[in-house]
Amino acid sequence: MNVARHPVRGALLLGLIVALVGLPPAAANPPERQEREALRVCADANNLPFTNQAGDGFENRIAELMAEELGVPLIYVWAPQVMGFVRNTLELRVCDVMIGAVAGYEFVQNTNAYYRSVYALVVPEESDLRATSLTDPALAGKRFGVVAETPPMVPLRRAGASVKGYPLMVDTRVRTPVRDAIEEVAAGETDGAVVWGPLAGHYAALQSPPLRVIPLVDDDSGAQLDYRITMGIRRGEPHWKDWINDFIERHQETIDAILTEHHVPLLDRRGQLLTADGMGGES
Repeated sequence: MNVARHPVRGALLLGLIVALVGLPPAAANPPERQEREALRVCADANNLPFTNQAGDGFENRIAELMAEELGVPLIYVWAPQVMGFVRNTLELRVCDVMIGAVAGYEFVQNTNAYYRSVYALVVPEESDLRATSLTDPALAGKRFGVVAETPPMVPLRRAGASVKGYPLMVDTRVRTPVRDAIEEVAAGETDGAVVWGPLAGHYAALQSPPLRVIPLVDDDSGAQLDYRITMGIRRGEPHWKDWINDFIERHQETIDAILTEHHVPLLDRRGQLLTADGMGGES
C-alpha cells in the first residue's frame, strides 16, 4: 500500500506499527511453551464418538494417552464445535491441541495424520443394498439421510436417489443430526444414511439390532469421501508439533486399536479398508 496516497489508511497502519513496536516481544509474538504443567485439550463436551465430558470418546482416550506420556494432568476446555471454535479456544491460548482436525484445515497447523477414514452407507442388516460407490444404480429411487453440504449429497442426487437433509452446523448440546439420520434408518423412515465413517460406525452400533455400515471405498463419483485426520495446534509451535508427530508414530498401533474399538472404518495409505488385524480388505 502507498501510504502517501491513502492518508487515513496510512495513519491507521502507522499507528498499528507504533503500537506493535511498543509492545514487549512476548506480547507481540508469544514464544512457544517449552514445558507443560498440563495437557490442555480443546474439545466439544457432547460430540460422540469423538469427545464428551464423561471421557467416552476415542479422542478422549487418545488425549489420556498423551497426558500419560507427558506425565501431566489432562485438562479440557469445553466449547461447542461450531463456527468460531478455533478462535475461541486455540487462538485465545486457553488450550493447546485439538485431537481431531482434518488435514489441510486452514485455521490450524496440522500434525501428521493418525488415521484415515471414509464416508459410509448405513442400512438395515436385512437391506439388499450393498453399494460401495455413490454411482451404484441400486441407489436410484431410494431415500437417504445426508448431512447438508457434505460431499455425498450431490452424487446421490445424480444417482437418482431422494435425499433428506440434516443441518451441518449445530450446537451439539441441543441436537445431533447424524444420530437423528441413523435412528430414522432404524425406524424404516429412510432406506439408508450416508455419513462420515466414524459417526456411521458409532451410531449404527447403538441401534437394536445394529445397522450395517458399508464404507464407500470404491466410489468413483468424483466427490472426496475419504479424509486424513490430524491433530490441530497453533502455528509457530514446531517443537510441540514434533512431539505430537513422534507420539503418533510410537503409539500408532494403540491408536488404531482405540479407533477400531469405537467402530471407526480405517483406511490404509492406499485407501484400502483395513480389517481388525490390520490387513487390507473388507471388514
